[in-house]
Amino acid sequence: MTSNLDPDARTSYRLITVAARMVQRRQDDALAHLGLTRAAVIALEGLAGGPLNQERLAEAIRVQSQTLGRVLIRLESAGHITRTRQSADRRQFKVELTESGQAVLEAARRAEINAYPDDPNISWKVLREELTKFVNALPGDRDQSVLPFAAPEHRTVRRPQGGRASNLRGADQPRQ
Repeated sequence: MTSNLDPDARTSYRLITVAARMVQRRQDDALAHLGLTRAAVIALEGLAGGPLNQERLAEAIRVQSQTLGRVLIRLESAGHITRTRQSADRRQFKVELTESGQAVLEAARRAEINAYPDDPNISWKVLREELTKFVNALPGDRDQSVLPFAAPEHRTVRRPQGGRASNLRGADQPRQ
């Protein structure tokens, strides 16, 4: 970042953080009746494309495996996921949605939709494109082709080198 940051950029940064906090509060309120948190829904979304081991799931949703482990314990206790030790590596767990998990994920998606403003004057596509540019402009050691928490319509399974599947792609890629 430069020390001569454009005043519009500074104001935009502040608006992004305010908007994020407001959306998070609305999501929390919308999910409370389901007994879910935003973190739990993100984990469930990460599993919507099929089972993953805990490390790959953590990587896909951009959290530390230890943090994810606590969320998975709660989801497993509620019957929304199963965790099965891998036979090849007993330290690894295969994590997958149960029928209950799929149902609560669908309910969470509906609840979250109702938490967002329904204003026809908001150009959601333009907002998504601009926020994608913003996120990609931030420094970091992440894979630039993956946008965290992409909407379900932007999910795909692809096979990078080594044959492991990734379940997200950048939200700036068109839906197929």
